[in-house]
Amino acid sequence: MLFCLFFQVMLNQTSVTEFLLLGVTDNQVLQPVLFVVFLAIYIVSLAGNGAILVVVISDPRLHSPMYFFLGNLSCLDICYSTVTLPKMLEHFLSTHKAISFSGCISQLHFFHFLGSTESMLLAVMGFDRFVAICKPLRYPLIMSHQVCIQMAVTIWIIGFFHALLHSVMTSHLNFCGSNHIRHFFCDVKPLLELACGDTELNEWLLNTVTGTFAIGPFFLTLLSYSYIITYLFFKTHSCSMLHKALSTCVSHFMVVVLFYAPVVFTYTRPATGSFVEQERIIAIIYSLVTPVLNPLIYTLRNKEVKGALRRAISRKL
Repeated sequence: MLFCLFFQVMLNQTSVTEFLLLGVTDNQVLQPVLFVVFLAIYIVSLAGNGAILVVVISDPRLHSPMYFFLGNLSCLDICYSTVTLPKMLEHFLSTHKAISFSGCISQLHFFHFLGSTESMLLAVMGFDRFVAICKPLRYPLIMSHQVCIQMAVTIWIIGFFHALLHSVMTSHLNFCGSNHIRHFFCDVKPLLELACGDTELNEWLLNTVTGTFAIGPFFLTLLSYSYIITYLFFKTHSCSMLHKALSTCVSHFMVVVLFYAPVVFTYTRPATGSFVEQERIIAIIYSLVTPVLNPLIYTLRNKEVKGALRRAISRKL
């Protein structure tokens, strides 16, 4: 509500009071089908991530840094899906696919807030695995409960202010022409295409700052795994220990690839009108599909999480 009020002040700087989201497709026959598909995706995302969040909080056996960060990831994925999916579902059943100016800027803000926070969180989770495997004796000291909370709070705050930079800069642009956004949600790149004035600074912020938030944590995560793999092959002489250590990292690395690959592709390219369809499909992958796959990846490959879920279900029965 505060964000809507804040961005409402910006309305006197532009002649556009609302935007029309063109959505995933303009095919009227496909829209009811897509409504059912994306509704199912949303329900699975909420149920899967909600289940992980509940067991991480309620099960004492999962009160460790690794699962603390996993709980943060599930919380982020629930919010991340909720930023875009409900509005998309509404527009599938509506002929007027409008979003207010303040609502659009608010959606942009929370999308980048949660996205950049998740990007940094994945890097922190990679560091956690590095310390657990390569520095096991110092792990309780380095990744203490207090340190984990401080790290989580820090990345949430940094993500918030990174998004605030984009939302404030975008809200100051002058939109005097078309209000048709060629996307299914409000993002910086589609809005820059509609702006009338100079957008050079906004494009620089998008390509440089957001590109750094995408590529920086990705390389830090790769660095953590490079150290882990090197350590395991040179220090571990037991095949069973090597397999066990690597198996704890596979789930996280799969999530990293699913998240970073489309994000890096989208936000490190110039903001042009080309490749709109490809970018729309890529946006579906990292904003809708990835939050659904994350709980499936962690529950299918993680014995502790599967055990906690079974114990939670047996207690209910």
